[in-house]
Amino acid sequence: MAFKPANNIQDLQYFGEFGGVNPSISDSSTYTFLSAKTMFDTFEGNADGCYLYSRHSSPSNLYLGEALAAMEGTETANVSASGMGAITPVIMQLCSAGDHIVSSRTIYGGTYAFFKNFTPKFNINTSFVDITKLDLVEAAITKNTKIIYCESVSNPLLEVADINGLAKIAKKHGLKLVVDNTFSPLSISPATLGADIVIHSLTKFINGSSDTVGGVVCGTQEFINDLRNVNDGASMLLGSTMDSLRAASILKNLRTLHIRMQQHSKNGLYLAEKFEADGLKTVYPGLKSHPSHELFKTMMNKDYGFGGMLTIDVGSIEKANELMELMQNNNLGYLAVSLGFYKTLFSAPGSSTSSEIPEEEQKEMGLSDGLIRFSIGLDADIERTYQMMHECMVKLNILN
Repeated sequence: MAFKPANNIQDLQYFGEFGGVNPSISDSSTYTFLSAKTMFDTFEGNADGCYLYSRHSSPSNLYLGEALAAMEGTETANVSASGMGAITPVIMQLCSAGDHIVSSRTIYGGTYAFFKNFTPKFNINTSFVDITKLDLVEAAITKNTKIIYCESVSNPLLEVADINGLAKIAKKHGLKLVVDNTFSPLSISPATLGADIVIHSLTKFINGSSDTVGGVVCGTQEFINDLRNVNDGASMLLGSTMDSLRAASILKNLRTLHIRMQQHSKNGLYLAEKFEADGLKTVYPGLKSHPSHELFKTMMNKDYGFGGMLTIDVGSIEKANELMELMQNNNLGYLAVSLGFYKTLFSAPGSSTSSEIPEEEQKEMGLSDGLIRFSIGLDADIERTYQMMHECMVKLNILN
């Protein structure tokens, strides 16, 4: 039977403590015990169903983690206070001084900065490669490599990782394949394609309302237990804990993710096809012109399309800024970072979400000044949206 991630979420059944259709929120930082022995056993991780302190775990966080693990097809998951609060403990858990990482060159700027500037303090170094070329990935592996790291669909260039191919390389060399799936929830299921660990920034599509910051690590029970270990678990000791109220809020929003992703993808494909037909340099995995279009089709859960992220290149940062300001003034969206909101969001990544990447490296990877990254919203009338965007482009002489 085919893997159906939305069904896996739907099939979870939680009752609130008074019979509510939503689970009760555990609005407590600490928990009481009827016996000192049970407290000790819980602290040592030997008492199932008992809670000690909310940095360790809470019912609300575990409900959300279980739902996200069901979505990704992993044994379990651990939620965190941000996407970076998920990424950084995974790296620190898997790597020690002297170890090495092979990473995609096009990744979120915060992740890039962590690999490039922060982990070298602990003698953990990273080689950045074109993740779409498997021979370059394998050539970068050394005897000290522990991780291959990539994003399913990269931020911001929308390069698509061959997760199955990368998984084979990782397995051959005894490495862990870590995949950030933030841009493509439901559309791609990395664990079913061979990824060992799947990460999301819950802030984005999964929550969908731009009111919450959160992250998750989906993986085996053994690895999540390691992250939570009170003696040497990176998630436990670095302390990036999600608040229970936020966990409950994200869980409610997760239930409509399948509907939202279908609309994001429908709107994204419509605009991408229109922009490309207008002669704009447009990148979107759903376009046949995308170099990894056929690869994406082999990996995707087709019900959810090619996602809501696209880029256009208008030639210069001046034109990009003019266009974004005009679109915002015409109520077509917001000049804002992040993604997954009901309203379209647009930004120039070179001077925002990817600004941590040095200019010369941006140019080398093809990240130009005039690139605009769009997170396409849930517009009910996407044809009207296109017509209004087209008028803005004509007004600024971007289009004739």
